[in-house]
Amino acid sequence: MAADDGGAAADHGGAAVDHGGTDAVAPKRVTRRRVRTRANLLDAAFSVFAAKGFGRVSIEEVCERAGYSRGAFYSNFASLDELFFALYQERAELIAGQVAGALAQDGPALDVPAAVDRVTEVLLLDHDWLLVKTDFLVHAARDPAVAATLLEHRARLRGAVADRLRRAQGHTALPAVLGGVEGAARAVVAAYDGVTVQLLLDKDVERARGRLKQLLTALLTDGGVPAPPDRPVGRPTFGT
Repeated sequence: MAADDGGAAADHGGAAVDHGGTDAVAPKRVTRRRVRTRANLLDAAFSVFAAKGFGRVSIEEVCERAGYSRGAFYSNFASLDELFFALYQERAELIAGQVAGALAQDGPALDVPAAVDRVTEVLLLDHDWLLVKTDFLVHAARDPAVAATLLEHRARLRGAVADRLRRAQGHTALPAVLGGVEGAARAVVAAYDGVTVQLLLDKDVERARGRLKQLLTALLTDGGVPAPPDRPVGRPTFGT
């Protein structure tokens, strides 16, 4: 097993000690080696969490999968909880970026069918990730501090959707029943949540993308407002 400590002395969760000096303690230098070690630990943890579940994994198992010592672990993370949250944060930010990028490609008006196609094609629908995400949700439900941070990340995902819908106001009508941009953004995230629960059980990624496409198109298309004659709204059809 490698004794790589990530480019710095092992930090067992405590802050650096100031032995009476007046100068502030210098922050740890982030080296390429440390960045690589951290990334490898996150990748290893993802594999172990997906296979066994968060509550059944030890620091030793993560280190063994990554090929590092406990010193390498503690120089990057204070605890398994911290690593778990870092892993969730990394994937949640990836999803928010995918959604924001897919929605940013239209002009002022939002071409709903085209935008839905792009979102559902790029969106992360990975069974192992959903297993880890579900573990994190259960963990957060029992820990108010973790729940607060999780809610913040979910708000950022909704914000990415709401910002794009807000820019389309005046050009693209939303169903009145959603109560405006914020309600539409919540509905989009709820649709994603629902589809991923089904995906956890049947493991059919292509069917999940089809369901999500149907739901998002229905949610974001105002059936009471006719489409402009030069841009008819096409609704995708799917087999059962």
